[in-house]
Amino acid sequence: MARKERISKGRTMLPNFFVFCEGDTEVVYVEMLRAYYRLPVHIIAKKTLLNVTPALVERCKSAYVQTKTDQTFLMYDLDVPTMLERLQKVPNATLLCSNPCFELWLLLHYADQKTELNSEECVSRLLSFEKQYKKGALLSANKQHLMGNVALAITRARNLRAFNNPSTTIHLLIEALESLKTKEK
Repeated sequence: MARKERISKGRTMLPNFFVFCEGDTEVVYVEMLRAYYRLPVHIIAKKTLLNVTPALVERCKSAYVQTKTDQTFLMYDLDVPTMLERLQKVPNATLLCSNPCFELWLLLHYADQKTELNSEECVSRLLSFEKQYKKGALLSANKQHLMGNVALAITRARNLRAFNNPSTTIHLLIEALESLKTKEK
């Protein structure tokens, strides 16, 4: 008996979301987003900090099957003085920068933050709302609060001036994921 030729169903591959990041908390947060949206989000954790180069980004992405609509995101803190300049050299990448640190994005799920602060102050302020918070871990109660208040955090983040202290552009990743999820339906 002869085999029938396989006919394509016309489905196209979803775009990949390549997220380069530096910290454990960022990795845990992006893993939460990947599970929530159920989209091809690839987390590339690079602790190299100042060695984020266009060549490194391309080399890391080459390990995956790529599409023409893939998106690259660089999620880094701007507490290192030259970090923004280095990240801006990577072409076609969306910068997900938090100044002073990633915890500012988490804090915006609880309260507005308009005054300048350093990383320690940011974590301390976050702890005043979320007593259980630990770097590199998100409890299920944390995750529920974060996903339940993401629209509020996005609004608060948009009211801050990008790359200044305080500011975060992490909402750009969530908006991209949300946009694709809406198209998929």
